[in-house]
Amino acid sequence: MATAGRRATIAAARPRKERAENAAMRRRQLVAAAARSIVENGLARTTLATVSAASGLSQGVAVFYFGTKEQLFAEVLRQQYEAYQTLWRTALAGAGSQPAEQLAALIRADFDPSVCNADALAIWHAFWGEASARPLYAEISEHFDNERAETMRAVCARLLGASERSAAEIGAGIDALTDGLWLRIHLSNGALSAADGLKLAADFVVTVFPQHTDHLAAALLRT
Repeated sequence: MATAGRRATIAAARPRKERAENAAMRRRQLVAAAARSIVENGLARTTLATVSAASGLSQGVAVFYFGTKEQLFAEVLRQQYEAYQTLWRTALAGAGSQPAEQLAALIRADFDPSVCNADALAIWHAFWGEASARPLYAEISEHFDNERAETMRAVCARLLGASERSAAEIGAGIDALTDGLWLRIHLSNGALSAADGLKLAADFVVTVFPQHTDHLAAALLRT
């Protein structure tokens, strides 16, 4: 009887596990399809119908897993940020203890092909264009951007040995520079590459820290 009971428990657990795995797979399909549709159609013209067509799943399935189109889109943005966060955290962790190397790692991460490519930039700018009118998108952006901004401020403070205000202002300026270069790359239709963007960023950043020019230039443009 005990053996039969264990078998019944295992048999009941297996379908639950399979259902959970299938649900996770469908959610991934829908998020990936929404991202593709945003790249191809823009955010305004992406609908549950375009997501359904791209994913091969019905609109009802999308509603079942995400409730609303906005919640599905929010998950696209959240996963975009999570990939970016993993990238720059990993780059920073591998940079060692020298602040010049840490700053270079953060900036180089912004121009890594995994986050600075045509599709990714299309998604970033689609959401940023809507953030002021969509509190959910703004909330997600703020959550991730705050950590990145604080990290940049702390690295600049160690490099400068200056006041907290100076470090915060310079860090914000560097992030604004890379954001602007992302926009220029996005709008250039391939005329400006990620490598070009990194070179432009490096040319500017070394002028902000003249006492570290050689070290920063070498670290930023290391191949």
